[in-house]
Amino acid sequence: MTVHQLSRSDARRVAVRAQLLDARRPDDLLAVVRHLTLLQLDPTAAIAPNADLVAWSRIGSSYSPGDLTAALANHSLIELRALVRPGEDLALFRADMADWPGSGELRDWQKSRRDWVKANDACRRDILDRLGSAGPLTSRELPDTCELPWTSTGWTNDQNVIKLLDFMVLRGEVATAGRKGRERLWDLASRVYPDDPVIPAAEAVRIRDERRLRALGIARGRAAEAPMEPTHGGEAGEPAVVEGVKGTWRIDPSLLGQPFSGRAALLSPFDRLIHDRKRTTELFGFDYQLEMYKPAAKRRWGYFALPILYCDQLVGKLDATADRRAGVLRVDAIHQDVPFTKPATAAVRHEIADLARWLGVDLVLPPGA
Repeated sequence: MTVHQLSRSDARRVAVRAQLLDARRPDDLLAVVRHLTLLQLDPTAAIAPNADLVAWSRIGSSYSPGDLTAALANHSLIELRALVRPGEDLALFRADMADWPGSGELRDWQKSRRDWVKANDACRRDILDRLGSAGPLTSRELPDTCELPWTSTGWTNDQNVIKLLDFMVLRGEVATAGRKGRERLWDLASRVYPDDPVIPAAEAVRIRDERRLRALGIARGRAAEAPMEPTHGGEAGEPAVVEGVKGTWRIDPSLLGQPFSGRAALLSPFDRLIHDRKRTTELFGFDYQLEMYKPAAKRRWGYFALPILYCDQLVGKLDATADRRAGVLRVDAIHQDVPFTKPATAAVRHEIADLARWLGVDLVLPPGA
C-alpha cells in the first residue's frame, strides 16, 4: 500500500476540511453531527455550552440551540455518555453493551465493576421498575438502595445511584431522555434508543474507526486510551507520513488532492480539531491548555480562551466572556501567537462580531483593539 507523503500544511488542511472548518460552511445540524460523529456535552458556558459552540463554529449564526434540543427530543440525536451522537449510530455500540464489562479475559478493574453492579442488583432492578412505571426521572428521584457503596477518590465517592446509572448506560439498560435544568432525565433505553439491528462487535469497531478517521481527516493509528471517545484511526484509511513529524499516521485518502479555501473560526477548548493536544502540537505547532482550573494569576490566555483558526493555522487565542446579565460579550484580549495579517485581522474581527450577534449580546472590545 502506498504511504502518502504530506507536508505539515497538507496535513493541517486535511484536518481542517475533515472538521468542516474550511470555507464551505454546512447548514444542517444533523448532517454536521453525522459527519463529525459526535458533539461533546459540557456544562461550562463561559461563552456558550460546548455542543452549541461547536455547531455555531461550523454552521454560523443560522444555527439555533433549539435545533439541538429538538433533535434530542425526537431522538434523531441521542446522548450517550455525555456525547451527542446520531440516533442510528447506537447500533454501533449495542454489541459492546451486550458484552459489558468486556469480552475475553477481563482486567481487574472490569471485574471490580462487574462485581459491584452484581452486589447492587436489587437496586438496579428497582431503578428499572421505577423508570418503567414513572420515567423519565432524575437521579434525585431514584432512591439509593445499594447494599455496597461506591468508593472513589473523585467526586463520585458514595454517589451510588449516579454511578450505577452510568454502568446501566454501558449495559444498554437506561439512557438519557432529556434534561431538567442541568440534571439528566433517565428512562428505559428501549424508550429512547432506536430499535435497529445489532452490528457485530468487530464490524462495529471497523465502522467506528472509519467514521472517526473521516471526521478527523488524519490521526495516529494507535494512541493512548481516551475517555469516552478514542483519538486514533485504528486500521482505517491509508498510511501517511508528515514532513518533520516522527511516526506514521492514518489518513482518509478521499480528503487528499482537493482544493482548499480557508476561513477564520473561533473554536471551543473542547473542539475535536484541537482536542488531542499532542496532535495539535505536532501538526499545528500550537501551544494550548484550558486554564479554567488554574489560579487567575497563573493564566496566560484566560479562563476559557478560544483557539483562533485562520485558514490552516491556529494563530491565537480569544479571551472573552459572555456576560448575559449585562448583555455583553466582553473581550479581554486577543492573543496573537503569530502576527495577524490584515486579512486575518479582518476575518477574526468579523467572526467575533458574529459570535456576539449569535449570542444576542453587545460586543465590548478592549481599549485600542
